[in-house]
Amino acid sequence: MVLPVQTKNLQLVPRTREEVRAFIEHMSPEILKEVSATWLEMLENSGEIDPWIHGFTLIHKNSGTSVGSCGFKGPPDAAGMVEIAYAIDPEHQGKGYATEAAAALVGYAFASDLVHVVRAHTLPVVNASTRVLTKCGFQKIGEAIDPDDGLVWRWELKT
Repeated sequence: MVLPVQTKNLQLVPRTREEVRAFIEHMSPEILKEVSATWLEMLENSGEIDPWIHGFTLIHKNSGTSVGSCGFKGPPDAAGMVEIAYAIDPEHQGKGYATEAAAALVGYAFASDLVHVVRAHTLPVVNASTRVLTKCGFQKIGEAIDPDDGLVWRWELKT
């Protein structure tokens, strides 16, 4: 896969390990305690650039402005599954960027030939994220208990 990943309006620019570490250092204690210890360990053992762990900064092509971030919750597992996550800065929400980012993550994952299932979790209510996933072809397959978020809806898209 050629990096950065391009969409209609965005470039998904891979973040470096140092960029992610710097981001974490500036988190409030309340937010930091929500970061998975497993993921932090993966971060410390990762290479300088690893899109499966570090994710991407979303850069608007025309303005060059960062509009959010997206990525995976780790590399593909033994069954070929990855989970995606995305966040659009509040001032850039409602413009379709989350849908573009989610679709780009799916494309990146399936192009790797390591992934057969892309998964996402949302709060168990209809919201912007559920609409994004539906637009990208995901199916709600049920509920799950997330160790950090409690009850969530599980969504999947298969090759």
